[in-house]
Amino acid sequence: MRKPAETDIPILDVIVERWSPRAFDPERKMTEADLVPLFEAARWAPSSSNSQPWRFVYAFRGEPAFDALLAAAVPGNQAWVKRASVLAYSVARLHSDSGRALWHNRHDTGMALGYLLLQATANGFAVHPFGGFDSEKVIAAAGIPSDFEPVAGLAIGYAGDPALLGEGAAREMEPRHRRKVAEFLFHGHWPQ
Repeated sequence: MRKPAETDIPILDVIVERWSPRAFDPERKMTEADLVPLFEAARWAPSSSNSQPWRFVYAFRGEPAFDALLAAAVPGNQAWVKRASVLAYSVARLHSDSGRALWHNRHDTGMALGYLLLQATANGFAVHPFGGFDSEKVIAAAGIPSDFEPVAGLAIGYAGDPALLGEGAAREMEPRHRRKVAEFLFHGHWPQ
């Protein structure tokens, strides 16, 4: 299913086409070879002082690790994430090797995720980042070290039939919308 953005001016096609479906096709599976380009794209994201604080932990549907990572998501997200081919979490490092706080860690991890999202779209995959999860459960399920924090969950796969969402199907069909640029862009000074 396509839901291209209705932009006010032309932008890159991959940005126009990228969106976050909740309906995933449970019959189609991804492979390691499908995932490698997504994480290679994340690798090349901008990074403050080249610290590259991002990490990703993932599992394929059907693996015990998938079920453990799924249990960390809030119940409302579990209902649709369970059909994704891959469940991943982005994770940010808190300190550099020298012990300096990486205050930009979430920003840089978000940039890496942004690159991953665009590559996934270009490759024909759907990714839905989500924030509804229990960090402590993610840490326990994935064995994440103490100097790292989960940032976002990622359902990855092939977009599926919105009817899979039951009552939530109508939301999946709604047009995409965003604030106008004038609502978040200020030249020289915040408006009064």
